[in-house]
Amino acid sequence: MSGAPIYNRVALIGLGLIASSMFWAMKRHGLAGEVTGFARSEATRATAREIGLCDRVCDSAIEAVEGADLVVLCVPVGAMGEVAAEIAPALQPGATVSDVGSVKKAVIEAVGPHLPEGVHFVPAHPLAGTEHSGPTSGFAELFENRWSLIVPVEGSDRAAVERVEQLWQGMGALTDEMDAEHHDLVLAVTSHAPHLIAYTMVGVADDLRRVTDSEVIKYSAAGFRDFTRIAASDPTMWRDVFLTNKDATLEILGRFTEELFALQRAIRTGDGDHLFDYFTRTRAIRRGIIEAGQDTDAPDFGRVKKG
Repeated sequence: MSGAPIYNRVALIGLGLIASSMFWAMKRHGLAGEVTGFARSEATRATAREIGLCDRVCDSAIEAVEGADLVVLCVPVGAMGEVAAEIAPALQPGATVSDVGSVKKAVIEAVGPHLPEGVHFVPAHPLAGTEHSGPTSGFAELFENRWSLIVPVEGSDRAAVERVEQLWQGMGALTDEMDAEHHDLVLAVTSHAPHLIAYTMVGVADDLRRVTDSEVIKYSAAGFRDFTRIAASDPTMWRDVFLTNKDATLEILGRFTEELFALQRAIRTGDGDHLFDYFTRTRAIRRGIIEAGQDTDAPDFGRVKKG
């Protein structure tokens, strides 16, 4: 399916999983006339050129954004302010700058002050990803039936907001609008704290010398195996997420600790009723996720086994 492009030229700054998936999705659906790209690493740029990622891979961010009517910052959240300052002089009047960061308040504070008058800022966050990273990890279907949250800033131009929303919908995403603080709290619950817990659990297994490395790997049941999948995510990205969404993450971790202590007490005292009631309530969350179409109830978590 394709129609008239939503943007004549889109610049992707950073060429990892999200940017590469955006490129393939935009090209599949005819959403952009030309897509330029830039990555700091010369090796990444070479790989992008080799696999045909972007219509034109540039050797500077300035070159990439020249003439673009949409610029998407696809770099770790800790680097967005620096990148915005670098590209600001080359942004054309009327252009829109967006991003894909999983933290919004800190990104808005870091990027917004650098953007010149007449350039629209429409932060966004696609709730999609895998444990893989880099330019070769992207695929056009990544955003299909996944949510992309649009986080307008104060005084956002409605036409610019709706155009960004239309782009994400064109790539197959469901969209919703949310303010930055609420976004960061919601994501602390649904993504940030779970990732930190996964990193911790895998770290505990690594430190538990009574269980050998081979046993941890060989006997990984679904729970631990999925922890390792989450904990394999990009270290730079997640370091920046926790440092920039500190307050919300610490609030949710505090609540998690309270729940964990209550479960410890129930196990210690043999309170089976508490455990059963708790697990029944939490099981309903899983059913809700499946009913919302955000996962499958297929055996083995929907994995396709290779013969």
